[in-house]
Amino acid sequence: MIDYTSPFLIEFPKIGKSSLGYISIAENENLPFVPKRIYWTYYTPEEVERGGHSHYDLQQILIAVAGRIQVTTELTNGSKETFLLDKPNIGLYIPKMCWRDMKYSHNAVQICIASIEYDEQDYIRDYSEFLKYGQ
Repeated sequence: MIDYTSPFLIEFPKIGKSSLGYISIAENENLPFVPKRIYWTYYTPEEVERGGHSHYDLQQILIAVAGRIQVTTELTNGSKETFLLDKPNIGLYIPKMCWRDMKYSHNAVQICIASIEYDEQDYIRDYSEFLKYGQ
């Protein structure tokens, strides 16, 4: 049984061979939720740290389709993990109520598969407010 309250890596199918190239597929059968929004980030300077927030309800899958992304997560119970995304067929599931910080290589392109549409009210941007949910 999969624990959807903690971050974990998802390996998407890798179809093809090195002489022809590869394709990876994200479908409802290999996703922990039905996607409502997909977006991507790119050209993020290496000295910039993104994230610095959590969500009340949003779940996400982050995929580095190019380059490298270091993601540090923290749950409300204080559990912290760091993940390195550097393969385009590996995604990181981030549950709701999970703080995240991301550092990108200069050539990183990140795809985000999101469980809900954008809602500013779903964000927790104040770290001290986030920590209150663990008490």
